[in-house]
Amino acid sequence: MLNRIRRIGAVLAVLGLASFGGTAGAQDFSTTAEFAALMDFESGTMLYQKNADERLEPASMAKLMTIAVVFDEIRRGRLTMDDEFFISEHAWRTGGAASGGSTMFAELNSRVRVEDLLRSVIIQSGNDASIALAEGIAGTEETFALVMNQTAQRIGLENSHFTNAAGLPDPDMYSTARDLADLGRYLIREYPEHYHMFSEQEFTWNNIRQQNRNSLVEMGIGVDGLKTGHTNAAGYGIVASTTAGGRRLIAVVHGLDSMRERAEEGRKLITWGTRGFELLPIYPEGAVVGHADVYGGAEPSVPLVGNGKIDLFIPRGAQNCPQASIVYRGPLRPPVAEGTQVAELHVMCNGVLVQQTPLFAGRDVGEGDLMRKATDALKHLAIGWL
Repeated sequence: MLNRIRRIGAVLAVLGLASFGGTAGAQDFSTTAEFAALMDFESGTMLYQKNADERLEPASMAKLMTIAVVFDEIRRGRLTMDDEFFISEHAWRTGGAASGGSTMFAELNSRVRVEDLLRSVIIQSGNDASIALAEGIAGTEETFALVMNQTAQRIGLENSHFTNAAGLPDPDMYSTARDLADLGRYLIREYPEHYHMFSEQEFTWNNIRQQNRNSLVEMGIGVDGLKTGHTNAAGYGIVASTTAGGRRLIAVVHGLDSMRERAEEGRKLITWGTRGFELLPIYPEGAVVGHADVYGGAEPSVPLVGNGKIDLFIPRGAQNCPQASIVYRGPLRPPVAEGTQVAELHVMCNGVLVQQTPLFAGRDVGEGDLMRKATDALKHLAIGWL
């Protein structure tokens, strides 16, 4: 299978966008973070990335998957906010005050409401609360990790694996900046009724007042979530989201040397994302962006559409911009199910990739008949796939 590229510059030219002018270079942004990603919430468009698909140790940002599982259990009616979970010796010893990590300070053998456990995980990053939730839902952390990975697969996280509920160091636990951004996007989109917890500034338990570890929440830059993380090996990281600038963005930075640097690099990426782009609408919801070849299908190709409308985010002052291509691994093999992501729209400015927008099959394409398969096979043998 080869990377198939279809240029759509002509389409952009018709829309009057092929010569968007200016004087500065494209994507004029840098960060000291080892890993970084900036995603448009509505479309899933990647506006900036640095080692976004390289594996990283997620640390406490893995708790976002723990939260996703808990929210799903509540939605399915298998759990309520008023249910109470037991604080086992494992939760108390591994995640409590004696462990030296972030903790809720829950008492051994006590019972704590799910809502309080959730607030601890979200606001204070309580390891004991995370473990208590895992054990309360699945019996053991090991079994809960299986549920975490099943949920990750359902969400579409392609390069993540979870082994515990708290994000404690484990060589088999990994994720990527892209997957963490996708996970944050999933939580915001699917559970708006609970999202307010992420912006709450403090949580008090056992007479101990605990501040939200996400310092960006109180900076006045529109940040209302999501989660920080830190281990000695991984460094400091954060998954943050903002609605400043009229649209929601999700930012990830990780691999930094201090809490101060984490806050500064997160702030820089968020601020640049909200101020550094011109937004240009190009395709309304449902519009066909292009087509992808289908080898041996009932139809020779499948139309490609966005997840809703597609906007271009052009760096302010960029020259020779945009130049756009549809990229996919193909030809595709049938059956192709409507709604499956099969391609990406890549936008370049001055030779720099400044945007990746997922594209989806606009309709089902089933298996072709013998004649179609034979014709496609002859094309492939004679001249390669066009």
